[in-house]
Amino acid sequence: MYKLREYQQQAVNNTIRFFQKRREPAVIVLPTGAGKSLVIAELARIANGRVLVLAHVKELVEQNYEKYKSYGLPAGIFSAGLGLKDWDHKAIFGSVQSVARAPDDFFNNFSLLVIDECHRVAEEGETQYQEVIKKLLERNPQLCILGLTATPYRLGLGWIYEYSSAGEIKTDKKRFFKQCVFELPLSYMIKNKYLTSPVKIDIPVTSYDFSEITDNDRAYTVAEVEEILKSQKRLTPLIVKNIIDITEHFHRQGVMIFSSSVKHAEEIMSYLPAQDARIVIGDNDMKDRNQIIEDFKKKKFKYLVNVSVLTTGFDAPHVDVIAIMRPTESNSLYQQIVGRGLRLSEDKKDCYILDYTGMRHDIFAPEISDKRPAKDTVPVKVACPVCDFDNDFWGYVDDDGYVIEHYGRKCKGAIQDPKTFRIIPCGFRFRFKLCHSCGAENDLTARACEKCKATLIDADAKLKQAKLSKNAHVLTPDRITFEERVDRNSNPYLEIRYYDFDAQYVSEAHFFTHPSSIKKFNINFLRSHLKRPELAIEIKTPQDAIKHQGLFRLPSFVIARKQDKFWKITEKVFAEEL
Repeated sequence: MYKLREYQQQAVNNTIRFFQKRREPAVIVLPTGAGKSLVIAELARIANGRVLVLAHVKELVEQNYEKYKSYGLPAGIFSAGLGLKDWDHKAIFGSVQSVARAPDDFFNNFSLLVIDECHRVAEEGETQYQEVIKKLLERNPQLCILGLTATPYRLGLGWIYEYSSAGEIKTDKKRFFKQCVFELPLSYMIKNKYLTSPVKIDIPVTSYDFSEITDNDRAYTVAEVEEILKSQKRLTPLIVKNIIDITEHFHRQGVMIFSSSVKHAEEIMSYLPAQDARIVIGDNDMKDRNQIIEDFKKKKFKYLVNVSVLTTGFDAPHVDVIAIMRPTESNSLYQQIVGRGLRLSEDKKDCYILDYTGMRHDIFAPEISDKRPAKDTVPVKVACPVCDFDNDFWGYVDDDGYVIEHYGRKCKGAIQDPKTFRIIPCGFRFRFKLCHSCGAENDLTARACEKCKATLIDADAKLKQAKLSKNAHVLTPDRITFEERVDRNSNPYLEIRYYDFDAQYVSEAHFFTHPSSIKKFNINFLRSHLKRPELAIEIKTPQDAIKHQGLFRLPSFVIARKQDKFWKITEKVFAEEL
């Protein structure tokens, strides 16, 4: 009989506790090597009714089934690709394609549906997954639906679930999966010696430049990737030579190369030693593919090139080099690719990670759903001043690691009622857009006020309108200055100048003579210019502002409009608004 690791038992316990309170679809996030099959086995063993475990390919169906059977538990397979259509057992492992076409009687008496690689479940539409789910729910509205994945973030969609058990709202949008009940970081597996250590090698030769397609925060096509590779074709032989040099010099045992397309994979193969390299693509005959993989596991050759077919459900523990030559849509997908080389194996001390994409993914960094505002920003932790939740935002740190600026907009923290499991968001906004009609705080990108529904002008529209107007000037500031001056009545005021690259400037004046003028400064300047808006600083004089000028940031654009003979600053646009 099997014995669960502590974290596996915690995943099971969390799942049971959640389904005792709610019957909404839930997710468990486990990295490579975490033993998801043990978690599935334990949940299936203790389930009151029948259990259906779905996967999208027959390899995963068979793998999950074999693992389950190895624990001494009876189960059946329902997969045309595997030539079996059992449904008499308590636990059934099936391919979604076959189960979707199963007779109606098949769907009776299931109490738990487990979906492996659940990030593939579409949010809506008549997909095979949704078809199966619909049939099961018709027969049992109290069905428990549990998904397992290592990549809960998808480019173009974002997070596949709404709320994390760690107390974080992942998205405000509706998702099929409502809550992640347990998540285990890759760092835990490595720290506790369940996986081998990844060693990221600084590439001394070169790397591809995929920024043209990856900076747009959208899904990209194979054709777009191939077009970029075509323009950078001279780099491929240099990269492959570097992979070979490192492999031979450090006596590596097995190398997995992740390519961008079939054409790219074939090009890579042409530069590898023919007797020591094979290629695996989606078009391979299944028998041939299985033979290639089996030969690789037996170390009959050293280099295995693949195109998007071995990111999941593949286990070759001797792999000690991962070479990434394809753009990765998210940090979690990057971590999953790296995970192919982190299985423990005899005489294996570590796994080299060779990244030739120039995308600067981090093996241990959190997935941040907000668009990266600049290439030099890094993930930072920012505590909410209201609920103390540690938010993951993009930002900047100094040499000591202290956060000096961040681009966070809204606290993602929330609490969950322990009795009802109802989620209560914190809601604190670090940066916001004030409604001109009712004064309510709104997200910077909002087009309409959340409270009164008044139309809000977005930053792009402001800039476009200003650039077309004869009486408006759009300045791109390069630096900002703060000086104390006095007016004709000897009243001190603060002059703030915004200079562009040609030393042209526009300015604004702020007085601090009355509480109302100090409040005005806070609203018009301080609220939007603070690099860390959650910090409470008191500005009561021009000297206070000058003293703290290091805490202020530049806007991306300043819009000034002509009033008589002068230019008056009327709007500012910051990076996170664009």
